Amino acid sequence: MVQLFSLLDRRPFLWSLFVINFLGTIYGFYWYKNQLAVTDPKLIIFVPDSPTASGFFTLVLLLYLFSRRSPLLEAFASITLFKYGIWAVVMIIWGAVLDSAPFLEALSWQHWMLMVSHLGMAAQAVLYSPYYTFQSREILIVAAWTLLNDAFDYGLDIHPWLAASLEPYDHVVGWFTLILSFTTIILFAIFSLLPSSYRKRELPLLGAGK
Repeated sequence: MVQLFSLLDRRPFLWSLFVINFLGTIYGFYWYKNQLAVTDPKLIIFVPDSPTASGFFTLVLLLYLFSRRSPLLEAFASITLFKYGIWAVVMIIWGAVLDSAPFLEALSWQHWMLMVSHLGMAAQAVLYSPYYTFQSREILIVAAWTLLNDAFDYGLDIHPWLAASLEPYDHVVGWFTLILSFTTIILFAIFSLLPSSYRKRELPLLGAGK
């Protein structure tokens, strides 16, 4: 385990993850292009959930590479990365189960690609939890944003587009999403309280001098 956490903090590994997340974020926004095109501009910020989450994590990695940190960005990145990573995988599997076609036939190569990439998002959020420096204030801010996002997604029907087989159950999806939000917030609040010698509190805060 010590070797793993040591690897996670090595610059070549951080740069590799930065590039992967940066490219994944760009592709994620491209993936949402059709939904963004028909969304009220005032609500667009609430639509591309997964690429926004990976974008936050990309910034966290960039700060680490330049020996800086932002507890608020860490909280945004970890909580949203895990939530939407798990959410996407569950939605893809759920949609395939409800599809009229056999389960494996209902899953295209894009579904498998999305499941692998979103599981990677969730894994990153957890693996880097010993490094985060956010505390209760940052968690409360991100919790407020996350729950507001859920309210807009399912109150205004701007949630990510669902598979046709899932559309009749969008109200159930909404409740699942809300429960997942609370579960994720509590999980990372617990992570923030666990003792860790890897927390990057020695790094200057973003915007602070050397």
